[in-house]
Amino acid sequence: MSNAIAVVPVKPLSMKWPLGIIAALVVVTLLGGQKVMIFCLLLGLMLTGMPISIALGLSVLTFLFTMTQVPIESVALKLFTGIEKFEIMAIPFFILAAYFLTHGGVARRMIDFATSMVGHWHGGLGLAGVLACALFAAVSGSSPATVVAIGAIILPAMVKQGFPKQFGAGVITTSGALGILIPPSIVMVMYSVATNTSVGALFMAGVIPGLMLAFLLGFVAWFRARKYNYPRMAKASWAQRWTAFRRAMWGLLLIVVVMGGIYSGMFTPTEAAAMSAVYAFLVAVFVYKDLRLKDVPRILTSSAAMSAMLLYIITNAVLFSFLMTHENIPQAMGAWLLDMGLGQIAFLLAVNILLLLAGNVMEPSSIVLIFAPVLFPVAMQLGINPVHFGILIVVNMEVGMCHPPVGLNLYVASGITKMGITELTVAVWPWLLAMLGFLGLVTYVPAISTWLPTYLGMM
Repeated sequence: MSNAIAVVPVKPLSMKWPLGIIAALVVVTLLGGQKVMIFCLLLGLMLTGMPISIALGLSVLTFLFTMTQVPIESVALKLFTGIEKFEIMAIPFFILAAYFLTHGGVARRMIDFATSMVGHWHGGLGLAGVLACALFAAVSGSSPATVVAIGAIILPAMVKQGFPKQFGAGVITTSGALGILIPPSIVMVMYSVATNTSVGALFMAGVIPGLMLAFLLGFVAWFRARKYNYPRMAKASWAQRWTAFRRAMWGLLLIVVVMGGIYSGMFTPTEAAAMSAVYAFLVAVFVYKDLRLKDVPRILTSSAAMSAMLLYIITNAVLFSFLMTHENIPQAMGAWLLDMGLGQIAFLLAVNILLLLAGNVMEPSSIVLIFAPVLFPVAMQLGINPVHFGILIVVNMEVGMCHPPVGLNLYVASGITKMGITELTVAVWPWLLAMLGFLGLVTYVPAISTWLPTYLGMM
């Protein structure tokens, strides 16, 4: 991963933008109804290749100033009050912690520990990759960061040991998606911001599904390794395992700091995010000493750029949510579904299909911030648990990160493995099918998501 910060030149507006707006207006005229315009305009702008955040803000402002009587002052006020939520502060802190952990040697020590535990089974390094991804996910909150941190180290080692490159790429690409399901999770924070659901309850709700999915992905890797007789390592002694654990202990303790602190009530999820950033800095610079003090400004700049991008998307999504509420669109949609006699089963199936289709053209943050304000009120009218609904959306996002054309994990893994997207897509299919089966299980067995937070008294 390059240490340089990529600077993307700002291109002038192309002729595709007005053409997209005209196309959207034509669709609105044919369909009729002012409320349809917001979606058609948003779709038209997105089809031109305009960034999601800009398309979101432009379509909302166009609708507000031409089709409604909403005062400009209330729009400006909503922009500020919408991002004043305390939970939003968790996002830049978790991103900063992920950057420190990625560059601070934590991933390498976690891989060594995972290898010592499961390396002697069939597909040893592959299983170690799944376990290391699960451990790193529990401290980073980001899927691309997990793929980069674990994949950059373990994929070359797997190829050197004799594993097919496709096998290693499939394991790491899909296991990296655990980064947004195993808490802490940036995507869960965004869902919380969009729906006012408890972040702490969401974090605890992700523990059991995250462990189940990690086991399932590991089982697929073990089964294929056994079937094709892939290499396995010599069994580590308990002394070697203890040594590996001691070296990885400082990184693993971050799991206790974040989850233990939230559960015990010592601090809120946002305060836990701040603690994780400070802890990751201390471990990377002063304990492991793999990150030098002179590199810290670069880490701060990179994390600030990523945070600014996400916060800009959130700002425009707040406006979108405000417009949905002002026009009573979720309520109208819920009433229409109830009048049709559409129950929970059919609605959740429709939501899964919609989110999987959206995952073909959008990245997770945008999907959550656009669709959650629309779908959440309908789910509440149908009696669906808000925490269960949030986990369902997160698992959908996991699947979306692993398939083309915009699967973020695919592109990150492609940069590491030097494989084409098409070749990488074929490589991930066995694990992707397992993830789709798991999605069905999470969708229709709410207890998987709700049991732990209910047991802990967080719901």
